[in-house]
Amino acid sequence: MPLIKIDMPVLSPKMVPIEDVIANDYNPNTVAPPEMKLLKLSILEDGFTQPIVTYYDKKEKKYIIVDGFHRYRCAKEYFQLPEVPVVVIDKPLEHRIASTIRHNRARGVHGIRSMSEVVFSLTKKGWDDKKICHHLGMELEEVVRLKQITGLKEAFCNHEFSKSWEEFEEKAEHEL
Repeated sequence: MPLIKIDMPVLSPKMVPIEDVIANDYNPNTVAPPEMKLLKLSILEDGFTQPIVTYYDKKEKKYIIVDGFHRYRCAKEYFQLPEVPVVVIDKPLEHRIASTIRHNRARGVHGIRSMSEVVFSLTKKGWDDKKICHHLGMELEEVVRLKQITGLKEAFCNHEFSKSWEEFEEKAEHEL
């Protein structure tokens, strides 16, 4: 079997001032209070076992969170840590969005409205249904349902519709 080259940003964590770390504006993930309490306990008992995944915005001079927002919240709100461990990935925005969703989906649940906004955003950036399915780990049916929630025709501009409706209508006309 051929070897696949896998990047290992996890091997290059660094400590950065917490004030240099900011949330992204697209994460649909939420954590209920009991799970947030558990995360706080996990960090208290086990320490930071995973760095916060970030993208470094050179213009803003900030580390934008891709994954680990709730670990960041614990560090900032509960523990008032001056620094947090981060790893940096260097990807364009739409790939960071996809990365955030993959990280979240591998662990938990998303809000439906927020997920529909993410799907709509990627559609506006030119991603077709197949690309969204692949990068976010979704089935086509799920992508279509999330697009329907937005209620906007732009969400379906590149969608390939089944011809089954056409055939059904023709059949129905002949039966009458």
